[in-house]
Amino acid sequence: MPNAEIVAIGSELLLGQIVDTNSAWMADRLTGLGVDLFYKTVVGDNPGRMEEVIGRALDRSDIVITGGGLGPTRDDLTREVIARVTGRTLVRDPDLLQEIYTRFRNRGFVLTANNERQADIPRGATPIRNPNGTAPAFLVEDPRGVVIALPGVPHELKWLFDHEVIPRLRRRFRLDHIIVYRILKVSAMGESHVDHLIGDLITESTNPTVGVLAHPGQVDVRIAAKARDREAAARLIAPVEEEVRGLLGHHVFGADEESMEDSVGDLLRRADLRIAVYEDITGGMVAERLQMADPDRFGEGIIAGDSDSARRVLEAAGADASVSEPKLRTRELARALRTVCHTDLGLAVHGIPDPEDRSRNLAKGKSFFCVTDGRRTEARRFGMAGRGRPDRTRTSLYALDLVRTFLLGGTARDA
Repeated sequence: MPNAEIVAIGSELLLGQIVDTNSAWMADRLTGLGVDLFYKTVVGDNPGRMEEVIGRALDRSDIVITGGGLGPTRDDLTREVIARVTGRTLVRDPDLLQEIYTRFRNRGFVLTANNERQADIPRGATPIRNPNGTAPAFLVEDPRGVVIALPGVPHELKWLFDHEVIPRLRRRFRLDHIIVYRILKVSAMGESHVDHLIGDLITESTNPTVGVLAHPGQVDVRIAAKARDREAAARLIAPVEEEVRGLLGHHVFGADEESMEDSVGDLLRRADLRIAVYEDITGGMVAERLQMADPDRFGEGIIAGDSDSARRVLEAAGADASVSEPKLRTRELARALRTVCHTDLGLAVHGIPDPEDRSRNLAKGKSFFCVTDGRRTEARRFGMAGRGRPDRTRTSLYALDLVRTFLLGGTARDA
């Protein structure tokens, strides 16, 4: 199978003014096409460095795809650099020039001389017309490999990649395999623990391959198979998925596009239950996720800023508002919510951050979770309590995971 390299061009990418989303998007498309992507490079608008990067890419990759640098301004240098790297001169394509003239005329714009540069391509290159912009793309066949130059504007690049690049690569390299992957989503289990349980599959699997990717509060297990079609890939993935699920058990809460909200919403609907939440450390993120799960199953959210909110909830339910021990107070809040909010389930999330720790991720402290239906109660404690977005994301996901395991009838363990 051929291997590819992506070269993203633009000083604005190196300066952090914009994020290179194009490369990630193309990488996903290349994976689905069955093309191995070994390198991604970002280079600024400097002709010497561009020539070095593109030349090195051609020396080691069958397919080189550049994004950006095809505009009309003087720092749009991709055309000239690719011509030098492949030992060609630039020529002005009359058909491309006419298309640019027509596009400007139809829009009522005046074509300036610098716009004519966009019709320049390396001699012998195949022009690729761009119906969504003024910068045509082109393809150069070099003895070392194929270079495809695409504009950097995302909607132009994506259209050209899907409608022009993929069909050309299929024909040029006789691509008859695709890569299909299955993502299993894991919660309440750290990346190292997941690796401990499925590490043999990661190191020993060849097709499918198994890998992990960590997010705040969640670990993704990726099972990728290369085959001639999706059905054959699915047959390869199925036994590995079954083994992973057997090793990770109820910690797997979804697959592919399924979210924790999808899982909890489905369980609430099946059980015909409504839920309310009290939260302080997460600033409303748990309530937001429960609304996303199913707004019809979400009764009310109490977002607390101080202990007075908890006291008022407990007093309104006739509970003991003097309870101060965090675990017991969280339990009492979960029970009180059912009375105050008239719901089937009460969920309480209470955090005690370390005042000395200003970290935005994995800040020190303790978080307490409790969910109850009035008969059965499940609780969890987590050794972290931060107000940064990664910590709030992690804590809110764990809160929903507690609801999920509760509705499945499982027993939650401290994270």
